[in-house]
Amino acid sequence: MALRINIPPLTRVVLVLLVGFSVVYQAASYRQNKLGGSSPRTGVPWIALTPQLSIFYPWAYVTSAFAEKNVLTLLIGAATLLYGGKYLERAWGSAEFGKFLLIVVLLSNSVASCLYVLLFALTKADAQAWVSLQGSIALQAAFLVAFKQLVPEHTVTILRGVIKIRVKHFPAIFLTATTISGIVFGTHTVAVLSWLGFLTSWTYLRFYKRQPDLSGTSTGGTTLRGDASETFAFAYFWPDIVHGPVAAVTDGIFNLLVAAKICTPFSAEDIQTSNDQANARGEAGLPSLMNQGSRRGGGGKREEAERRRALALKALDQRLQAATANRQQPGPSAPMPSNTGIANPTLEAAGEKKDDSTMV
Repeated sequence: MALRINIPPLTRVVLVLLVGFSVVYQAASYRQNKLGGSSPRTGVPWIALTPQLSIFYPWAYVTSAFAEKNVLTLLIGAATLLYGGKYLERAWGSAEFGKFLLIVVLLSNSVASCLYVLLFALTKADAQAWVSLQGSIALQAAFLVAFKQLVPEHTVTILRGVIKIRVKHFPAIFLTATTISGIVFGTHTVAVLSWLGFLTSWTYLRFYKRQPDLSGTSTGGTTLRGDASETFAFAYFWPDIVHGPVAAVTDGIFNLLVAAKICTPFSAEDIQTSNDQANARGEAGLPSLMNQGSRRGGGGKREEAERRRALALKALDQRLQAATANRQQPGPSAPMPSNTGIANPTLEAAGEKKDDSTMV
């Protein structure tokens, strides 16, 4: 019996790139250090992104995301891309998943490169211009943002239930850990890339990514642009105690962008539809990514289709219930019939008995 690999095609390609570029980077680094020793300018700029040399190796803006520095980061990156990629590729499709990866990688590396070049111009420190930007840390942050959107209330148990964390808390924990690591251990490139991966992915998912209208209530077509739900707002990535201050700052920035016509505000219909879909996604939960033995062929696609159908039915049911409740609300009182000698025609049509007092 042939062995079936239950990994979507693009996720397989990404995993091969991660392992391949990491091995090549390690081999090239070992050879370079053995021949020339170490200096601030050592590195592998044709794989890992070096801001000072990026103009000569433009492909490094992509390859650097798949070149890990050591075995530990390679294992973490491979696990993230394997399990996160499997779910996201099945939820969005290969084309949309590939677009998401490309946007996060290119924008995160481009902005990081510009930041370090600017820092070099201000400080004249060679270490800032010759720093090596690499690793899948930006993609790891982006995956956590995507899971925050899709399954925010799913609970992850660690150490057989000793630690329980909801998915919606992972981005804040991840960013806090990388920021502290950057300050304490000097891994500032990790902190910078993690924050840029977070901001890039949130901006794309919040304002630009097309998604199907599962509620069927959108008047603009069958797809929605972005996610206008309240729970996916920037402030909701952080603890409740700081929601107010964070929302005040981000709302002010957003209003400036709207005034400059860079961003377009969401309509009331967009917000309501996105809230309905967010509630439906939250109750659907996260399917198991570990249960592979019983699946065959297109089982993953059928499972995802059933999940989408269930979300659509639930959202439609909520809309119907709301419409029914609105119809049942009492309207304005009808005027009393005048004593004209004519019986109430509505009661006669219903075949009901009328009291003699209703007629003259």
